[in-house]
Amino acid sequence: MAIILQSSNFLNSYNSVPSTSCCSSCRRGLIRSNINIPNNQTLKMSLPMLQRRARSVQEQELFSAFSTRSSPIEKQFSPSRRSDPLVIEKLYAIKEAIADRVEMHRNIGEQRTQWNNMLLTSINGITLAAATMVGIAASSGDAILGLKMSSTFMYLAATAMLVTMNQIQPSQLAEEQRNAARLFQDLHNQIETTLSIGHPSAIDVKEAMDRVLALDKAYPLPLLGVMLEKFPSSVKPAVWWPQQRRRQPKRVSDNGNDWNGWNGKLESEMKEIMGVLGRKDQEEYIRLGEKALKLNKFLAMSGPLFTGLAAVGSAFAGHSHAGSWAAMLGIVGGALASVVNTVEHGGQVGMVFEMYRSNSGFFQYMKEAIELNLTETEMDRRENGEVFELKLALKLGRSLSDLRNLAASSSCKAEDVDEFGSKLF
Repeated sequence: MAIILQSSNFLNSYNSVPSTSCCSSCRRGLIRSNINIPNNQTLKMSLPMLQRRARSVQEQELFSAFSTRSSPIEKQFSPSRRSDPLVIEKLYAIKEAIADRVEMHRNIGEQRTQWNNMLLTSINGITLAAATMVGIAASSGDAILGLKMSSTFMYLAATAMLVTMNQIQPSQLAEEQRNAARLFQDLHNQIETTLSIGHPSAIDVKEAMDRVLALDKAYPLPLLGVMLEKFPSSVKPAVWWPQQRRRQPKRVSDNGNDWNGWNGKLESEMKEIMGVLGRKDQEEYIRLGEKALKLNKFLAMSGPLFTGLAAVGSAFAGHSHAGSWAAMLGIVGGALASVVNTVEHGGQVGMVFEMYRSNSGFFQYMKEAIELNLTETEMDRRENGEVFELKLALKLGRSLSDLRNLAASSSCKAEDVDEFGSKLF
């Protein structure tokens, strides 16, 4: 633009003034244009350079600010927050051992279920065959001694087998192994969760070991020496967990909430639910367990008694008046023994008793978990209140609103509440 303006001035001056003045004007215009052009060019070239330089400085400041301030995710996975590789290796070793135990308990549970079915079929077959022989011996006189001796031996064998079967209770053994497999699988899943989203420590390793040993003690695999008592004097809840310890304190949340999801309303609701589980659910299953235990004791004594009486009757069966009564005792005793054996082991009364005992233990565990959190005065040592409430609702088969309604109903009616805490069983 400066050149064009100076050129136009030069032309105008050329048309209006003499040639000398034109020359001087031209010379001055050229000098002026030569002076102005570099200044304008320098101004035009410096603006983009300044913009690029300012942009580069701004980017450097942003990069330095980003590098000095790490995100929450980077803080979480920073080297200072990483778990000890030895702890992770130990947890994986425990996890593999638990997986092996799950498989063992499942296999042994299936095996003992087959024991129950085969022994039930075999003993009933032997008893009914012996009763048939007694009837044939009483109605015919040919080879009566052989029939009597055969039926007597078969009854004695059935009696011995029934005593052994009633002592070990195969259906109850199978239920124990099923419970053990389920609980070991639950522990396996908890360790997987800890390894996936948590930061395992040496305390997690010790707790996992304690739980494994507690489960081994609660549901032993051998039959001799350590088998659970099948006919206890009183019904007590099953205990498969170690003594619950205080939780490790957690890091204070970034939002400044140091209550860890707990408040006064939630604590009162947990107290009411704990009371319902103790008054209704646990007492009910203990009562049912006592009834199942009494029935199982009666059947366990009646079966061998009937087969023993049938063995005596078959030994004295004959054509005489006393022999006919003895034959009737042998036949009726064998039939009654088959009925009792079918009710006891076909109906799996031992399994029902173990199920009631295990269910009462489940409610005992839930009560202890609630009490442990409520008695802890340091909020950061409690399990998160919202997560704990969600877990409790899922284990009881309820929604969160349904669980809160149960607590409200219990607080209003107290001892008169008719609803049970669990809807699953």
